[in-house]
Amino acid sequence: MTETELYKKLGQLTKNKDEWEQNIPYVAVLLEHDSPKIKAKALWLLGEMGLKWPREITCYVSSVASFLNSAEPLLRERALNALGRIGRADFELIRPYWKDLFRFAKDGAPNVRLNFIWSAENIATNTPDIYADFMDVFAELLRDSDDKARMEAPEIFRVLGKRKPQFVEPYIRLLKKISESDANRVVRIHASGAIKATEASKSKTFL
Repeated sequence: MTETELYKKLGQLTKNKDEWEQNIPYVAVLLEHDSPKIKAKALWLLGEMGLKWPREITCYVSSVASFLNSAEPLLRERALNALGRIGRADFELIRPYWKDLFRFAKDGAPNVRLNFIWSAENIATNTPDIYADFMDVFAELLRDSDDKARMEAPEIFRVLGKRKPQFVEPYIRLLKKISESDANRVVRIHASGAIKATEASKSKTFL
């Protein structure tokens, strides 16, 4: 099967969620494929499978995590994303790798930094408490030089603001400044959204 044919097959599998559980071992084997494109697709799909079937993905989590050290930025991106999705379903499965993820906040590839934020958003959705001492890392990303990373950075403040407003409160002034002055319209909108989510959550706390 050619790379193109295999990629198409994986695309079809992506749409057929009823077949995911039984195909987890097959997709995991593709992490050893020669093609970075196939590996990247397999990593992404394993992340989605892990969100739906975390117990069944358990024995493959270490293989997914091994791509955090890849020289290929695309594979680092996909590994981060996959661990985020798996960690959203069951944080314990990715706990051994969680602190290591923070090094990617300063990765040289902008899309890797972006996927670090996405990964954190997924994990924080169901396990927010673990981010209490790491908010400064995300505050730095609010000033990222890359527009896409900077557009996404306020979203982790929105996710955490809904669940743990006290984590975000110290950064409200910074978010307000960004919402009023950043050159990128989407960044301004997302920063404003993070403030609103935090303030709404605080209001509910005091009801």
